[in-house]
Amino acid sequence: MMRQSSLLSGLFLPQKIRGTSGPLNPDPSVFGEHWRDAMSYLLGMARAAGADFADIFLERSEVRQLATQDNAISQADSSLLLGAGVRVARGLTTSLVSTTDLTTIGLQQALGKALQAAGCKDLGQCIWLQELELEPLKDFADIKGKNRWHAENASSKDTADMLLRWNGKMQKSLGKVESTLTSGMIHWQEVLVANTDGVFARDIRLTQFVRSDALVVDGAHRFNARDSIGSTGIPDWILNIDLETIVSQAEQSTKDMLRAEFVEAGQYPVLIGNGFGGVILHEACGHLLETNSLLRGISPFKDKREQMIAHSAVTAWDEGHSANLYGSLDMDDEGMSAQATLLIEDGILRNFMIDRLGSARLNLPRTGSGRRQNFKFAPTARMRNTYFAAGEASSDDMIAAVGNGLYCKTMGGGSVDSTGQFNFSVRDAWEIKNGKLTKPLKGAVLIGSGADVLKKISLVGRDLDLGPGHCGSISGTIYTTCGQPHIKVDSITVGGR
Repeated sequence: MMRQSSLLSGLFLPQKIRGTSGPLNPDPSVFGEHWRDAMSYLLGMARAAGADFADIFLERSEVRQLATQDNAISQADSSLLLGAGVRVARGLTTSLVSTTDLTTIGLQQALGKALQAAGCKDLGQCIWLQELELEPLKDFADIKGKNRWHAENASSKDTADMLLRWNGKMQKSLGKVESTLTSGMIHWQEVLVANTDGVFARDIRLTQFVRSDALVVDGAHRFNARDSIGSTGIPDWILNIDLETIVSQAEQSTKDMLRAEFVEAGQYPVLIGNGFGGVILHEACGHLLETNSLLRGISPFKDKREQMIAHSAVTAWDEGHSANLYGSLDMDDEGMSAQATLLIEDGILRNFMIDRLGSARLNLPRTGSGRRQNFKFAPTARMRNTYFAAGEASSDDMIAAVGNGLYCKTMGGGSVDSTGQFNFSVRDAWEIKNGKLTKPLKGAVLIGSGADVLKKISLVGRDLDLGPGHCGSISGTIYTTCGQPHIKVDSITVGGR
C-alpha cells in the first residue's frame, strides 16, 4: 500500500504529468482554458479518494496602497499575491490547504494534505482514477472586457497627486485643522475556480477605495470630519472623484458638530439617516442570516423562514450584480454567477445567504454568496450589497412622526456580538423636538439587538443611498456595500451623558 509520503513526493503521478510542459502542466502565470486538463485530473483524484466535494481556487492579485498626512506622502505600498486554495469536504469535515506552488505537482501535494485532513482515503489505495468532466469555461473577464483593467489602472503618481490635493482642500476649508489624512487603495484580482460539481470559471475584479480624516480642534471642541467612498470595475475611477462635493460636505458637518452639545441617555424614537446608516442591517441582522450563524445554531432567525421577523414596512436585499457597487462581483469565489437575494419581504423572512457546503448541509438554495479574502481562506456565505429597500415616506414626514427624539444623520463605528446585540456610535446627530430638527448633538450610541430593532422600524423613506465598507469574518476581510433610506425606529436605547 502506497503511503501519503510517497504520494506527496510525486511518485503517484502518471508519466505525462511529470514533465515541464503539456496539458497537465499548465503555465502558472496565466489563468484560462489551458488549466482544464490539470483541474480535471486533480478533482478526479479527489473523487476517487472519497471526497464528497472538492474545489481549487487559483488567485493572482496586486494591491497598491497610498496615504498622505499633512501634505506629505506617508505610505506607498504594493503587494503581489499568487497562490491556490484546495478545499475538501467529506461528511461534516472540511479542510483547506493553501499553497504558492502552482505546478500540478504542487497542487497535488496540497490536495493530498487536504484529503488526509478530511479523512479521505490515501490516494495510493485508489485503484481507478478518472478525470472529472468540467463544464465549458465561463470566463467573465473575457466576456466583459476586463482583461485590460490592469493596464488601465491609475498610476501610483496620479493617485498620490489626487490624495495630496484632497488633503490640501481639507486643510483650507475646515478651519483649525490639527491633522489630515487621506488614503487610497487599488486592488486588482484574477481568479480561476474549478470544483467537483463541474464548475470551471474565471473572473477579474478591480476594487478601489479612498477615505479622508481631518481632526478639527478649537479650544475644548474637537470633531473628526471623515468620509469614504469606493467602487468596483472602473479603472480610472480614483482620478475622477468629486473632491469639491466631498470637502463641502465635510465643511458643513464640521460647522454643525464642532460645538455640539452631548446627548442625554435614554429611550427614544430615532430617525436613522440613509446611506451608511444601513450598517445596522449589515451588522445586527445580516450576519445572522449567513450560513455560518445557521450552522452554529446561534441565529435567532434560524427557524423563522417564511415567518414575520420585522415590521411590515421592511424589505431587505443582498445582491452582487449592481454595476460598480463596492460589494458587486460577477461571480462569487465558488464560481456561481451573481444574483439578487430577497432576504426580507414586507417583514417576512424569505431567504438566507447560503454557500455551496451550507446548501448541502441545510437543504437551502445557494445564493452566490461564497466569498473569501484570498486563497488562504475557505469561502463561506458573506454579504455583498446589503440594504433596506426604499419605501414611501418623506424625510420631513418621518421627522414629524418622531415627535421628540433623535435624528442619527451619520453613523460611525460599533460592535456586535454573535447573537446580534449591538452598539453603534453616531457621528452626526440632531435633536428632534415637537417634530422639528432643533440642534446638533454628539456622543450618542445606539444600543439594542437586531431581532428587536427590525420589529420597531415603522417608517421607511424613499431616499435609498449606499456606502462602502469592509467586513471581517471567518473567511477574512471582504468588500461590501451597506445602505438604506431613512428609517424610523419607534424606540431604542440611546447611550450618552
